[in-house]
Amino acid sequence: MLSINLKPATLAVGRQRIHYAWVIVIVAAAMRLSISAVRTSFPIMIPRMMEAFGWTYGAVGGGLALQWIFSGLFGPSAGWLGDRYGIRRVMAAGAVIFLISMVLTSRMTHLWQFYLFYGVFLSASLAIFQVPLLAAVTLWFRKHLGVGMGILQASQGVGPLVFVPLVLLIIYLFGGGGSGLRAAFWITGIGGGVLVLLLIRPFYNEPAQVGLTPLGASPDEPIQRIQEPKVARLRTKLFLQRVQRTSAFWNLIGIHFWGCAGHAIILAFLPAMAESRGLSQGSAAAAFVVLSVLSTITRFGVPIAADRLGSKWVMAACFFLQVAPMFILFFAHDAWLFYLFAALFGIGFGGEMTAFPIINRQYYGSAPIGTTYGWQMMGAGIGMAVGAYAGGLLWDLTGDLNYTITLSLVLSLVGVASIMFLPGTHRHQLPDWEDSLPAEYRTAPAGSATPGD
Repeated sequence: MLSINLKPATLAVGRQRIHYAWVIVIVAAAMRLSISAVRTSFPIMIPRMMEAFGWTYGAVGGGLALQWIFSGLFGPSAGWLGDRYGIRRVMAAGAVIFLISMVLTSRMTHLWQFYLFYGVFLSASLAIFQVPLLAAVTLWFRKHLGVGMGILQASQGVGPLVFVPLVLLIIYLFGGGGSGLRAAFWITGIGGGVLVLLLIRPFYNEPAQVGLTPLGASPDEPIQRIQEPKVARLRTKLFLQRVQRTSAFWNLIGIHFWGCAGHAIILAFLPAMAESRGLSQGSAAAAFVVLSVLSTITRFGVPIAADRLGSKWVMAACFFLQVAPMFILFFAHDAWLFYLFAALFGIGFGGEMTAFPIINRQYYGSAPIGTTYGWQMMGAGIGMAVGAYAGGLLWDLTGDLNYTITLSLVLSLVGVASIMFLPGTHRHQLPDWEDSLPAEYRTAPAGSATPGD
């Protein structure tokens, strides 16, 4: 009979040892998937919300914009809390906030309630599962970070494949007039929140917490608890002071802003665009699913490529692939053209965001990047908000879809240009930042080899 050892420090199936870093990745992916139901399926709900409540594209886009603004604004704080107190405590709070916010959203009757419950309250929990969770996973790897991050990022792409049909089914079973929409919020909210609370137990803040070193660490590397509150507080403060003096810190925030502002318009309004050009609800939803399928593939592959080849040019290629397919939308009226656009755009969109955790590690090594990544996600959140709101408002004001498409195209092009100003990833940007720390607070050298650009 095959023996299985479930202890984190000695995890094994038969004689095959398995590093607990892979369990962390799977648990983190399950968490992100659990809270992604309504957010990933939101574009198909926009027409339904307009029908149920009489709201306009701009009004619904405004709620989505608020959510992205506040999830972005909460990003640095969420990253700081994770760096300071450990992700497990922060995630427990995030799961409770998520559950309550989704239930409150299911009870909304006025637009201001949608803005408050979905746009503001829910954002705090989403920031936790966007920022410190990803930063915590990177602590578990010296090697194969690209594979681990690819698995984690791909889970977000799987969300629409799972939840678009589920949400459509819930809406169908519970009927129109807003009843189906309400059910979609409270069912996925309660289910996702409870599942995350259960998944927190097998998640650990860092390898040292279970007596391990990161996957791929040298055999003589000591086990270090860098997530202890006293140690983490000083390391986080000093690193943030140093990293904010580098150009890459600010440029990465800007790149995330431009890229997310560009693709937010497509993510928010692609089904509505397709329906406005004569496609059925099912065909419009299918186009969004096609985008999600292709983005899942690149969400997995791009972190691996960035880890092995260097992030700068991999990111540039993905940004360009987010721009080029936009020209199809100017004359798309048939379903096959929307599917072609969705497939090509999905390739670029899926890889555009997923290299950011990798480039942070390539630039900053084992530094506490949660707060830094949180600032980048703030750029992303504000960018998503600007794109979603401006795209919907422009459509309302002009009645011409082509103006909205042009806006998306221009925003993404600025992101491509910004990447050209990033330094290469062949060396760390702050190799000596730990020199000002007490010796016992410094990490052991993890090697200096990084991919070149």
